[in-house]
Order: sequence, then C-alpha cells, then structure tokens
Amino acid sequence: MADRVTVIGWDGSPLTAAARSALGAATLVAGAAHHLTLPEVPPSAERIRLGSVALAARRIAGHRGTAVVLADGDPGFFGVVRTLRAPEFGLEVEVVPAVSSVAAAFARAGMPWDDAEVVVAHRRTLRRAVNVCRAHTKVAVLTSPGAGPAELGLLLEGVHRTFVICEELGTEREQVTVVTSDKAPDHTWRDPNVVIVIGGPAAGGDSGGWLAGRDPGAGPRGWTQPGEAYDGPLGEGETDLLRAAQLARLGPRVGDLVWDIGCGSGAFAVEAARAGAAVIAVDRELDACARTDAAARRFGVQAQIIRGTAPHVLENLPEPDVVRVGGGGAAVVSAVADRRPQRIVTHAATRDAAELIGRDLTEHGYEVECALLQAVELDTRAWTETERSVAFLLSGALPERTV
Repeated sequence: MADRVTVIGWDGSPLTAAARSALGAATLVAGAAHHLTLPEVPPSAERIRLGSVALAARRIAGHRGTAVVLADGDPGFFGVVRTLRAPEFGLEVEVVPAVSSVAAAFARAGMPWDDAEVVVAHRRTLRRAVNVCRAHTKVAVLTSPGAGPAELGLLLEGVHRTFVICEELGTEREQVTVVTSDKAPDHTWRDPNVVIVIGGPAAGGDSGGWLAGRDPGAGPRGWTQPGEAYDGPLGEGETDLLRAAQLARLGPRVGDLVWDIGCGSGAFAVEAARAGAAVIAVDRELDACARTDAAARRFGVQAQIIRGTAPHVLENLPEPDVVRVGGGGAAVVSAVADRRPQRIVTHAATRDAAELIGRDLTEHGYEVECALLQAVELDTRAWTETERSVAFLLSGALPERTV
C-alpha cells in the first residue's frame, strides 16, 4: 500500500513549497495529461493518466511508495478527494488545495458567488442541472463531455439566460466567452470548462446574505400563502389547504421540473418555485398567464409561463418530474401520465370524476391515493362559518422510480 497519498490542487499558479516537496518525493503520480507534463513531476516516477478515479485509487492502494494525485482546482470541492477517501481503498490522504475552478470562473467574471448555486453536469445529471438553471438566477455548472455549454443551451430552449463560459482555466489556452444561451449550441467548446448561468429577476439587495447559495428562508413563511397574496379571486382548485396538500404529495425540490397545468392565479406555481424547483406554468387564458407572471415577480421566483390548451400544448415541453393538473380533467391527466412523471396530483369536484381519473392513473401503472378534503373557514370574532369547500384530492406515484 502507498505510504502516503498527497492530493495536489492545481489552478495554473506556481506550485507551493508543500506541493513541490510532495511531488519531489513521489514514486507514483496520477493526473490529467497536462498535469503529468509539469516539470516538477520526477522523471523516475510511475505515471498514471487519470480517467476513472476509482481505478487509479486501486492502483495507488497496491503501490509501495509515495503517491501524488494532481487535480484541477480544489480537489475537495466536487473533486477526487471523496473517492480516494472511500473506506474500500484504505488510503491515508493529505490535501494541498488550490483555488477552485468555480471561484476562478467568478473571479474572471468579476462577480461575487456566495449567492450562486453550484451543480455538476454529467450525462446522467444534465437534465437536473438544467432545471436548477431554470429555477435560479445565478448558477455555476461544472461541465463534462456530453454535458457542456451546447447541451445546456439546447435544453434551456425558451428560457433566456446569459452564459459566461470559462474554458481550460489556469492553462495557456484559457478563454472566457459571454454568449446568450440560445447561441451556445452554435459553437464547439473545449473541456474542462465552467459555465456561469445568469438570468431571471435580480435578487433584492447587494449586502450579501448569511448562507451560501439560495436562502431557503427568503420570503414569507408557510408552504402556501393566503388567497389575498395573489391579487384576486382564486379558482375552486386553488384553496389554501388544497394547495398545501398538493405540495405535500408532490414534494417539489431543487433539480425538479414541475408542470402546473391550469395555473390560474399562479399560486401553486409560485409555491413550487419557492421550494427550489423549476416550474413551467400552463394556462389557456391570457389573464391567468399575466397573473402568474405578476405573482412570480412579486415573490422573486422564476417560472416559464406558456399560454396554450392542454393536452396539445404539452407535446413540446421538456420532461417533468412532478405535475399538478389544475384543469382539464381526465383527458389532461391521461396525457400527463403518458409522459411518466414520478408523481401527479389533481382534484375532482365529484366522486364519479375522481373514480374516472383514478382508474386511468391505475391503468398507466400509478399507485393511486384519494382523499376527500373538506375545509370550513370560521370568523374567529363570532366563530361562525364564512366559507366551505369540498374537493377530492387524487395523487398518483410510479412505484418503480425512486430519487
């Protein structure tokens, strides 16, 4: 087993004394091609081209001597340290950090980044990374082959963003390019790179916050807000308690894409976005689209709003994770189920309508739950009833999918 493993972060700056000392004593050096050509790498050391970190870790674990792993940026930030420290390898790891590529990218752009979301885009996580870019105003994306600026731009179709693309940071070939997201697919980009994605309503204030990334405590408390917060009457499927129950069943979260079909006042769309999810709100009424846009701006969240009639308007939308069907009945629910989101919620005014929707969801392979929700509002000055609402809440979940 290697006597010691030193992980050295490299950001293009001259190596520190500690890094040079570790490299000088190394009998095995692992890194990317540009790392292995550094003059500080001993000529006699065994060299491993770093592809799979797990395979390299196994080689290091079987090596008798002193090993060094070179990695771009800060190796403890979405880097190789996590894999090397896995219990199955039994390696003693020391780290010599460098400036992370995310910090370097924001420095090149001259922007603060304590309020940024940071995501990693691989082929398997690309869609979720794009959903974070839909939902948040400032996101740093650590890209990979097949999940780079071009792919981000393609999947953000219909959502305007500005890309600050930082290629090969720290090398002689470093380049920083600013393009709009729709232009990114027109170019060939070099790996590795970091993409800063900017867009949407500006965050309030420049004084900084207390928590890195998105502040989950921003805005008013509560999953749902009272109807008067949405400037006008709410539809029968938008009562506070029904919305709260729908949110609880869907559980929208960061990285999800939520469809809100029949968005009405925008109340549900806004509240799903406040949970950190990306939201596409759909309604056939111009007034509903305008109300939803106004509500999103008022609460400082982002939602893509599309005017059209379901189910036809749904055909070209990106794949959803969870869906609320606020209007359109069984036909729309059936069209949504064809797209296989993980969860679907809707409501019905009568038992017959609920049974029809429930049977269709069951035929699509969903596990169905239904509850009769009755809410009675009371005037607490006289404790008299002021309003009563009744609705069947239906939800369907695909049993074979877990996240």
